[in-house]
Amino acid sequence: MAVNAVLPLSAMNPSTATIRDVARLSGVSPMTVSRVINDSERVSPETRRRVEQAISELGYVPSRLARGLSRQRTGTLAVIVPDVANPFFTAIVRAAEEVARRADYHVILGDTRSDLSVEREVIEELIAHRVEGTVIAPVSDRSLAHLQRLSEFGVPFVLVDRTVPGIESDVVLGDSAGGARRLVEHLLSLGHRTIGFIVEHDDVSTARERRAGYAAALGAAGIAFDPALVVEATPDPSGGAAGMARLLALDPRPTSVFTVNNLVALGAIEAVRAGGLEVPDDVALVCFDDIEYASRLYPFLTAMEQPAEMFGTLSTRLLLDRIERRGPARRQEVVLPGEFIVRKSCGAR
Repeated sequence: MAVNAVLPLSAMNPSTATIRDVARLSGVSPMTVSRVINDSERVSPETRRRVEQAISELGYVPSRLARGLSRQRTGTLAVIVPDVANPFFTAIVRAAEEVARRADYHVILGDTRSDLSVEREVIEELIAHRVEGTVIAPVSDRSLAHLQRLSEFGVPFVLVDRTVPGIESDVVLGDSAGGARRLVEHLLSLGHRTIGFIVEHDDVSTARERRAGYAAALGAAGIAFDPALVVEATPDPSGGAAGMARLLALDPRPTSVFTVNNLVALGAIEAVRAGGLEVPDDVALVCFDDIEYASRLYPFLTAMEQPAEMFGTLSTRLLLDRIERRGPARRQEVVLPGEFIVRKSCGAR
C-alpha cells in the first residue's frame, strides 16, 4: 500500500511555500500572516516576530500582486516609448525605472515601435494588469483615444517629450522649436543658404515644433521656405538614408542638412557616403539628440543634446505625485532646455 510522504515545513521548497504554511509554522491564522505582510498595526510585536521568523525559515515570498490587491495597489508603473532602441528613449526609461525603484515600484516597459495599433494593445494590456500610473511618449496626435482609455479607467499618466492636442495632463518637454532654430542659425552663420530638413510627419508634436523652428530661422535670415528641401521620413536610420537620398537628388543639392534626431542623422551619413560624398566636406549636418557612447568614442555629430535622463526623472516624479495625490491640482508643464554641442559634422572649425 502506498504511503503519501509529507515533508516537514522546514524542508519545503521556498517556491512552493504558501501563506497557510507560514500560518501553520507560526501558530497563527492566514489572516494574521496577511496583516503582517501588509504592515497592519493590528498585530502584536510578539506575533509579528513569530510570523517574520516563519517567513524567513520557509523562504516564503509574498505575491506582490496579491499584496497589492489587498490595498487596491499593484506597486507597478508603466513607461511607454515609441522606440526603446533610440538612445534618447532608452535613457528616459532607465531614469524612470530608477525613480520608481526608489519609491518601491516595479516598472513595465512598453515599446510601441511608433505603431498606433501596437500602442493600443500595450495600453489595453497595462490596464488589465492594473498599473498604478504611466509615463508615456505617445506615437502621435492620433494617440488621443488611447490616452482617453487610460483616463476612463482612472490610470494617471504623464506625457514625456510629446504632447497630444485635447489632452490636459502633466508633461515634460524639450524646447524643440528653440533648439531647431539654434541649429539652423548655426548653419546659416557658416554661410549655408540651402538647408535641407529630414523630419517625421507633422502629427508628431516634436516634428511640428522643430519644423516651426527651422522655418523661423530661415525667415529671420530673409530666406524663403522651400518645401522641396523638407523631406518626411521615418525617425530611424532607414528613414534618414531615404530622406538624404532624396535631398541629394535635387539640383542644386543642399549644402547642409538638419535631421530631426540622431538615428536619422546616422542613416543620412550612410546615404552621403553611398553617393561618393563626405560629411562635412560635401554636406554639413546637424541633428537633435546626441548619441552618448558614440560621441565618447568619436565626437562627430553637431547636436542639440537634450537631458534625456532628466526627462525620465521628472516625468516619473510628477506621476508619483499624481498617484499619491500630492502637488497642485492644475496641469504642470516642464520645458527642459537643450545643450548646443558643435562638432565636426557641421564643418565648423
